[in-house]
Amino acid sequence: MRLSIFTMLAKLLLNATNTLDSQGHFRDGAEKFLCDVLLPNLVWRAGRIAAAVRTSALSCLLALLHGGAITPGQLLCVEEKLRPQVLSALEEDSQMGRLLACRSVSTMLKLIGHSLPPEALNKIYPDLLKRLDDSSQEVRAAALQALGRWLSNLTKEYHPELWAPHLQLLFQQLLLHLDDPDASMQGQVFEMLKEGSSVHPALLQKEVEAVRDKQRSPLYCDQLLQHISSLPRDTSTLS
Repeated sequence: MRLSIFTMLAKLLLNATNTLDSQGHFRDGAEKFLCDVLLPNLVWRAGRIAAAVRTSALSCLLALLHGGAITPGQLLCVEEKLRPQVLSALEEDSQMGRLLACRSVSTMLKLIGHSLPPEALNKIYPDLLKRLDDSSQEVRAAALQALGRWLSNLTKEYHPELWAPHLQLLFQQLLLHLDDPDASMQGQVFEMLKEGSSVHPALLQKEVEAVRDKQRSPLYCDQLLQHISSLPRDTSTLS
């Protein structure tokens, strides 16, 4: 019954403005719906039925986030409760569960990423990095998209020198996939590193130089180094 209900709710929430929230009242209880209905069903329990329920709840969550039935302000209020459950779902045995979890994290970052403090952001990227080694290419691509959103949400509050160890780990792991057997993944990682190079250019330059000669082709590394060298000099050296 729960599977059927979540399937129905997901369809309605995707078009919330014309269904559940057509009168503008559903969002008044959106936080309660998220906390009392969805979150309890995202908690891990053993068994195939429980796993299927979690996947359905994740589908419902993603529909809620996409359908506009919950505001960024409301989502920010429940982020601390929601984040651990969604990150835990990144380890689901089900490929669909992992994919929905990646997309949910990505959408959360899109909606409230700029409002999250550095401490909260730093709890998100490590679990996404693990999914870059997923057996599913679709999950890998979704995780990479979420990491791109993560990088784009770093505001002035995210001091690059203070949080350099986190950036270093992120850069190192992404550079591993710059040498990925999948050409599409290589290209996406390159574009992400290029876009994110302004966060801490000197650190990225150091990490690129460290792996350049270890990769099968230095092409992307050389292009990255060239791009970094074109950035403003006052931000391209380690302090």
